[in-house]
Amino acid sequence: MKIYVLDEMYPGGVELAAKRAEVVRWDDPRVKGWHEDADGLMIRLTRIQAADFARAKRLKAVVKQGVGVDNIDLAAAREKGVVVCNTPGVNADAVAELTLGLALAVARRVAECDRRIRFDGSAIDRARFLGLELGGKTVGVIGMGNIGTRVARKFHAAFGARILAYDPYVARDIWPDIPHERLDSLDQMWPRVDVLTPHVPLTDETRHMIGREGIAKLKPTAIILNAARGGVVDEQALYAALKAGKIFGAGLDVFEAEPPTNRDPLLSLTNVVATPHGGGGTLETQAKSSIAVAETLLAVLDGNIPAKARVA
Repeated sequence: MKIYVLDEMYPGGVELAAKRAEVVRWDDPRVKGWHEDADGLMIRLTRIQAADFARAKRLKAVVKQGVGVDNIDLAAAREKGVVVCNTPGVNADAVAELTLGLALAVARRVAECDRRIRFDGSAIDRARFLGLELGGKTVGVIGMGNIGTRVARKFHAAFGARILAYDPYVARDIWPDIPHERLDSLDQMWPRVDVLTPHVPLTDETRHMIGREGIAKLKPTAIILNAARGGVVDEQALYAALKAGKIFGAGLDVFEAEPPTNRDPLLSLTNVVATPHGGGGTLETQAKSSIAVAETLLAVLDGNIPAKARVA
């Protein structure tokens, strides 16, 4: 059995896979020839497209570290009979923590203050350079899955936030321990929220679900966060609203074009705080994730597909 690890991963998962199979790592020149004899792939960012599946001679499974699988052609995988799995829930706490961090950084203008102090701290008029408090504010959570659940719980516990929740695909009683109001439509959410945070995958249904019409209905003091997937928020509409001062600010960990460059219009705005798709970027998450990838792949190759991790 031969496993190729196409992206750099923490050693725990690689070592676990090597106990059961021959492993070819990302830094081995042989890795480019995985199409010839790979039984399984462990990946993070590498794109696996239809042409790759067509060339693969022995491939049985691909396991992606993290939740999103938009870098894998799932239709081509199904056609070839290749099982694709992810590792749901492993990075949920890390992404939830970053979401709160982005909210605080935007509300208290942390990044903007830092930049101004480094340029000339004496030029800051503190009486006019004001932020927002998050205590008791209303937070709109779109998506009530692993990450959305943790985000709601943390906002409520840390700030006594009122939680508005929207997710048409989960049971009404899914959050018995989190005080919240369940909404039947996003139109009910837009005018009420102080902080808006989506936690959904990028699909045809969710693309630009936070768009021009919704953003136009937000309060002028509203903050938009996105630590889910680029494309869930319409970035042109977001830029226009931020530029015109129609909303207070945005905290973005993901972008429609990644990696973002300094030519991205959003990054020219002082009321945007940006991080480089690093929601799961903690030592703890990377260690746990690499183990989860290896465990899942070995299980699939043994014919035992974890129900919660199967994607295609």
